[in-house]
Amino acid sequence: MTNTDSAARRLAALASGLAVAATVLTAVAPPAGAAGGHCDRQGRIAVPGADKQVVACLDDLTTAGTANSGHTDPADWSGLHPAGAVNPTGVPGIQIDGYFPDTSTTNTNHGWNHDSQFVLRLPDKWNGGLVVAGTPGNREQYANDFTISDWALAKGYAYAATDKGNTGIAFYKDGREPGDAIAEWNHRVTQVAVAAKAVVAQRYGRLPKRTYAAGISNGGYLVRWQLENRAWLYDGGIDWEGTLWKVEGDNLLTFLPPALRAYPKGDAQAMYDAGYAKGSEFLWPFHHQVYWDLTQRIYREEIDPDFDGATEAGTPYCASGTPACDADYDYAARKPYRAMRKIALTGRIGKPLITIQGTLDTLLPISRSGDVYAEMVGDRRPFRYYRVTDGTHTDGLYAAYPDKLRPLLPCFRSAFEAMEGWVERRQSPPPSATLPRPAGGDLVNECQLAV
Repeated sequence: MTNTDSAARRLAALASGLAVAATVLTAVAPPAGAAGGHCDRQGRIAVPGADKQVVACLDDLTTAGTANSGHTDPADWSGLHPAGAVNPTGVPGIQIDGYFPDTSTTNTNHGWNHDSQFVLRLPDKWNGGLVVAGTPGNREQYANDFTISDWALAKGYAYAATDKGNTGIAFYKDGREPGDAIAEWNHRVTQVAVAAKAVVAQRYGRLPKRTYAAGISNGGYLVRWQLENRAWLYDGGIDWEGTLWKVEGDNLLTFLPPALRAYPKGDAQAMYDAGYAKGSEFLWPFHHQVYWDLTQRIYREEIDPDFDGATEAGTPYCASGTPACDADYDYAARKPYRAMRKIALTGRIGKPLITIQGTLDTLLPISRSGDVYAEMVGDRRPFRYYRVTDGTHTDGLYAAYPDKLRPLLPCFRSAFEAMEGWVERRQSPPPSATLPRPAGGDLVNECQLAV
């Protein structure tokens, strides 16, 4: 937890300092990728605002190396990528682990028992860019290491990620008031983005030429929020199935309760009416067992804790009709708008954004999330939206259903490259579209955005 007003003032001061640094450093900056030898300037690194930092010179910053050296946590990124995904390896450079001031203690990585942990990675061969990420779900700072960090580092980007300031399924205990815990996520991404820019300047002699935000699920939500509210920090963003939070209308708490009522009754039509796609039925048992109930209860507790009185995060798998049962939660009637306004999206992005989502997303149904956000953004802002036929929320499920599902990881990477072309070479990406399932090819590692 943090005092967001004072934190905002500190970030504003730091941003002002970065602007001055940019002027000074430009005159003395070496060209991109020419900052010296292996782990050069390691001793100069001081993460602005950090209470703790540990700097390491590594022969390989990718998961192929860090999984062995202890500089990642494979459990953090487990299940987020498809079996058979090919990742680059052998990227030498500097890794900085640490944390910013915080009072919550859910993140146990490194034995620190301290939230607002971050990881920064600085490859020896730098392309002049920076990728900033927040984590999906309630995972810790290494959650994007396989899906985003490895690939970005191999392209030459510096990389920064945060645990969002609170982790685990009881994240809602952080904060003084409803909505504070999620609101902190947005502050922490801003914080690590500003700090990472300064660290990049320390290592390479100048600020990054371009900065992209990227993330999955809750991390995708963070990309949207950053481009709506902190657009000056970024050149663009790639949103992989971001969570939709709106004050009124569709959001997580409007389509999960109908699923919790309808699925146990075998009421397929009610499931379709709630937004769950026809053809996704084979995914319903898994999502009922793993996702729907838990997700509804913990996020409702964060936004509307008074619904169940003194009970914490509801009653697991309660039957509809049970007092204070989350299966009967009615967001429109409860109107927890004060909390929701702290985290709500508007669609008013200030920099280019590319969104991808699978048509068989069974945690965040595409008709109630991605499609809705695309309407919020509209046609007048720099936006592309690719609906990936047969994609679902978790690529880890692909191995169990290779004939029915399609991984989104290669589409995310294609979207990232399209964003690079859009920002750096003014190459307009293919029009927004629903991407059909290819008749053949390597679905795990290839994806074309053009129909």
